[in-house]
Amino acid sequence: MMDNLLLNTATRVFSDICTPALKEAGEEGHFSTEAWALLVETGLVLANTSEDRGGVGASAYEMAEILRIAGSQALPLPLPEVFLAETALSAAGLPPAETPLTVAPAISGERLEAVCHNGAWTVRGTLHMVPWGRHLDIVTIAATCDGPLTVVLRRPAEIKAGMNLANEPRDRVTFMGAEVLAAGEPGKGLSATQLYLAGALARSVQTVGAMERIRDLTVEYAQARQQFGRPLAKFQAVQQQIAVLASQVAACQAAVDGAVEASAAGPATFEIAAAKAVTGEATGTVAAIAHQIHGAMGFTHEYPLHLNTRRIWSWREEFGTEAEWQRWIGRNMKALGGAGIWPFLSAKAKNPPVEIDA
Repeated sequence: MMDNLLLNTATRVFSDICTPALKEAGEEGHFSTEAWALLVETGLVLANTSEDRGGVGASAYEMAEILRIAGSQALPLPLPEVFLAETALSAAGLPPAETPLTVAPAISGERLEAVCHNGAWTVRGTLHMVPWGRHLDIVTIAATCDGPLTVVLRRPAEIKAGMNLANEPRDRVTFMGAEVLAAGEPGKGLSATQLYLAGALARSVQTVGAMERIRDLTVEYAQARQQFGRPLAKFQAVQQQIAVLASQVAACQAAVDGAVEASAAGPATFEIAAAKAVTGEATGTVAAIAHQIHGAMGFTHEYPLHLNTRRIWSWREEFGTEAEWQRWIGRNMKALGGAGIWPFLSAKAKNPPVEIDA
C-alpha cells in the first residue's frame, strides 16, 4: 500500500516549486539552490533513503509515483539523479550524501578507469551527457582490476557545458586524476549495468508522467479550441488522433507498471528493457499528435506543452535508446529459440540468456 501523504506532498510541493520563474531559469540550465532547499525541507530528497540511513524508506511503487509526478510537472531539478546516486551509495555501503549528487554515465559504452596507488584511488576518463555535471559532484561505477568500484568524484575544472533538447544540463566531463571524495570496495555494490538499468527505469517512469501531462493538455485544448463553430474534439479525425495518443500512453503505463512491479520483487532486466523500448518508441507518436492538434499554439514558449515534449524527446536518448533495448531483446529471443520464448515470458522471475553491454 502506498503512502498517500507522501504522494500528496510530492504533488503539492512540485506544483508549488515549478513556478514560471523556476522553469524559465531551468531553460538556461541553472540549478536553483532555493528550490532545492525547499525539497530538502519536505524530506522528498530522502524518499528512497532507507530509514536506517536517516531517510523515508519509500517503496519501489512510491518512488515510481514520485518520479511520475516530477515528470508530469517537468521539474527542472536533479531529483531522479539524486535518487539514483543514493541507490548506488547504499549498495556500496557508503554514507548518504550531504549535498546533491548526480550519476553517470547516461549513455552506453562509457566507463571510467580507477587505479589504486598507496591506498589512494585515481580515476581517469571522459563521460559525455552527464546530467547536471557542471553543478554537482558525480557518483559512478568505475572499472578496476578487482571488479566494479563505486566512487564519488568532485566535479573537475574541465567541463564542457552542454544541453539536451529540453535545455537540461548535459555536460562532457573529463577526469584526469580526479579527487575521489568517497570510494567503496571493489566488487561491492552495484555493477555498472545495474546502475544503468536503474537509470533506464527512472527515465521510463519520468517519460510516462510527461506523456500523461501531454495527453491531458491535448484533450483540454481540443475541447476548448473552436474551429468552424465547434470544438476540435467534435471532429472525428481529431478524436481518432487523440485515441491513438491515449492508447500509446496507456501502453507505456502498462509497460512501466510491469517494470516497477518486477523491480520491487527482484532483478527486472527484461521488464526494464521492455519499458524503456516501449516509452522510447511511443515518444515520437505522442509528441507528433499533440503538436499537430495544438497547431501553432503548441510551439509557443509561453504554452507549457513543449516543456514535456522536449523532455520525452531527450529522455529517450538516455540510459539506452529504444533501438538499443530492442536489439538486446531481439538477441534474447533468438537465443531462447521458438520453444523457449513463451516459458521465458510467462515466468515470474526472468533470467535473460544474453547479458547487457551497457
